[in-house]
Amino acid sequence: MANENILNLRRIFAPTNLRALAAPLLILMILAMMVLPLPVFLLDVFFTFNIAVSVMVIMVAMYARRPLDFSAFPTVLLVTTLLRLSLNVASTRIVLLHGHAGADSAGKVIEAFGQFLVGGNTAVGIVVFVILTVINFVVITKGAGRIAEVSARFTLDAMPGKQMAIDADLNAGLIDEKTAKLRRKEVAQESDFFGAMDGASKFVRGDAIAAILILIINILGGLFVGVIQHDMAVSDAAHTYTILTIGDGLVAQIPALIVSVAAGLVVSRVGDDETDIGAQIAGQVFSNTQVLVLTAAIVGILGMIPGMPNMVFLLFASAIGWLAWMRGKQQTDAQEPTREETQRDAEVRAAEAQEASWNDVAPVDVLGLEVGYRLIPMVDKSQNGELLRRIRGLRKKFAQDVGFLTALVHIRDNLELKPNAYRITLKGVEVGVGEAFPGQFLAINPGRVVGALAGRETIDPAFGLPSYWIDSVTREQAHALGYTVVDASTVVATHLNQVILGNAAELLGRQETQALLDHISKEVPKLVEDLVPKLLPVSTVQRVLQNLLAEEVSIRDMRTIIEVLAEYAPRAQEASELTARVREALGRAILQTLFPSNAEVQVMALEPGLERILLQATGGGDGAIEPGLADTLLQQTAQLAQRQEEIGLPPVLLVPAQLRLLLSRFLRRAVPALRVIANSEVPESRTIRVTGMLGT
Repeated sequence: MANENILNLRRIFAPTNLRALAAPLLILMILAMMVLPLPVFLLDVFFTFNIAVSVMVIMVAMYARRPLDFSAFPTVLLVTTLLRLSLNVASTRIVLLHGHAGADSAGKVIEAFGQFLVGGNTAVGIVVFVILTVINFVVITKGAGRIAEVSARFTLDAMPGKQMAIDADLNAGLIDEKTAKLRRKEVAQESDFFGAMDGASKFVRGDAIAAILILIINILGGLFVGVIQHDMAVSDAAHTYTILTIGDGLVAQIPALIVSVAAGLVVSRVGDDETDIGAQIAGQVFSNTQVLVLTAAIVGILGMIPGMPNMVFLLFASAIGWLAWMRGKQQTDAQEPTREETQRDAEVRAAEAQEASWNDVAPVDVLGLEVGYRLIPMVDKSQNGELLRRIRGLRKKFAQDVGFLTALVHIRDNLELKPNAYRITLKGVEVGVGEAFPGQFLAINPGRVVGALAGRETIDPAFGLPSYWIDSVTREQAHALGYTVVDASTVVATHLNQVILGNAAELLGRQETQALLDHISKEVPKLVEDLVPKLLPVSTVQRVLQNLLAEEVSIRDMRTIIEVLAEYAPRAQEASELTARVREALGRAILQTLFPSNAEVQVMALEPGLERILLQATGGGDGAIEPGLADTLLQQTAQLAQRQEEIGLPPVLLVPAQLRLLLSRFLRRAVPALRVIANSEVPESRTIRVTGMLGT
């Protein structure tokens, strides 16, 4: 029994359990101080503890890089407020019981604040106390509460836009599912934080009002106790109890002021998440040499005016001028070429002096990204270029979703481009251009925003949506208005991702096909060996895979593709016919992509009469369509596809297998988003519902 009790005690007082018990014990202690009398020594200890906690809180606020780094602040604000109020109650009890004994009867801390800080002068003490309370209540607490209130409202309004930006990064392969979950959690926590701060600021405001009321009550109560109960003279009682009350008020109000300043620092934090407040202020206020020079000149001129404190002004002018000189020297040193750069330039000049050789014939990059000189930091490895990481992420996401690994993206600077321009090339041919502005954000209009923005109007290069380039200060406003806001590197990465997805078929070359077969042969070596080169050459397999990719069909299920090719290759060698057989085998995956979660297959279809005409006109093969009929088909398809998209459905056309390839090639030129599937590709387990008839 004794051993069990010892084990239970050890379990209770384990470090982890003690941390869990710390908060409840602190709250119970605070509440107990309001009821139970405290010795003078303990009162000094708790007053000192209150001051230490307030200093610690403001230090944490100073070094927090974003508000969520101090997410416990609303709770800390409430606890420190309760601690101050309980100390006010405990000190009031001691002041009224023992105040007649002298200034040190309520403890050394109250005596020090009442005697030393205000010199024992009651009038000065009351004025200082009231000024501190007004500063805390009217200026700091009210301002911080207003910032928290507005931030809470804008953060809540901006949640849909932020969620869309996270989903866009996830779909583009810039982040994985785990990172997306963390970002969604941070968005929710940010909204909860500012809402809690808005409520917690009311406690501080109430604490300031309570401090003034407690001051008045203590003075009146002290006069009554001193004169009536202890037969003190009115002047002596007023002086003694007023000094004690002022000391009590100051020792509580100064920590309250410190915590309120900490609250203001936390909720007003804007901008860079990589630095603390001190580094951010130093970097933005003292980094501009011209500002420092002009400030030094103005202060120096003021210092030369007769009657001014010339020594002080000239001293500050000299200090600011010295700082400007140091900043200018640092910037000049940074601009001067280093030894490595000088050596590199010498090597380039030496190379230019040599004769041309075959080494000068460089192969064309399969995928290339050229950037203007202002975008170089985004792709510079030595500067931790964010775009490099994003490109690695989108290549990995592409390989996971589509089924093969694309060629590396070769990045180089191009001085012929505009400073903020970039160009995406495919086999040396330009396939995408755009502009990006580092340090700014692109606010994209998804079609349901509630207002315009002040910024550089542009078009999103990836999706062609109307957009604005905005500064960081307008970011929250854009979120609140419903815009999807992304940074400059995300703009370039998303555009590159769209180009890669749209040209997947062309990116699958002979080398990539062979690498894909080599990879799958590690899993099913006999199957690959029987197909290539015994039944089909690599070129035919490549053509089949390209046909699938051209219609945005994933080739991840290479095992099924190889099995189907091996089955039908003895009877057919045409890539188009083999592609049709592979599509039938992949029908379940194709439908799953278009209509996930076994949803009802809601498609457009051909009117039976039109279907017969098309079969007769083409002879059941890949013939031509009569021009008049072709124009009608294009117009009706565009109308039906738009109607499908308006009701939230993908534009899918269901046709006979004999017409699928012909109509897909013909109609997708006018409606790129259209997907044409054959009846034979729909699994028997899926339910089909026709939402529109083509040809009626």
